[in-house]
Amino acid sequence: MATANTPDFAEINPEVKNIINKETWRQFTGLELIASENLTSQATMEANGSVLTNKYSEGLPNARYYSGNEYIDELKILCRKRALQAFNLDPANFAALTALTQPNDRLMGLRLPDGGHLTHGYYVRISCTLCFEALRKI
Repeated sequence: MATANTPDFAEINPEVKNIINKETWRQFTGLELIASENLTSQATMEANGSVLTNKYSEGLPNARYYSGNEYIDELKILCRKRALQAFNLDPANFAALTALTQPNDRLMGLRLPDGGHLTHGYYVRISCTLCFEALRKI
C-alpha cells in the first residue's frame, strides 16, 4: 500500500517485484512437503507488511526502553493471550520450570534425527536468557 507521495514497490524496484511474483507463482503451482515451508495466509502477510514493522519495541509490554509503544504493547498482550489459548497453556508452567531449574541445567529431549527440534542443541547453540546444555548421544 502506497502512502502519500510514495510510489509503489513495483515502481521503485521492478526487478525485485518480478522475482517476488515468480516465487509467488512457484509456491502456488507446486506442492511443498517441507513442514517449515507453510503457505502464509494473505491476512498474515498483510499484518506483517503493516506499519507495525516501522516500530522498534525492545523490552516487555509496559516496560519498554522507548516511548510510543502503547499499541505495540496492546498487540503483544493480545497475541500472548491468544497463543496461550490456542495451545491450552498457562504461563505458570514456564514460571514453574524456571523456578526449578538453573542456567545450564539439563533437560531431557530428543536429538534431531530421533524427532527432536533443531533448537534443542543439535550441532548449534542458541542464545537465550536461560541456557540449557545439549547432551551428546551416548
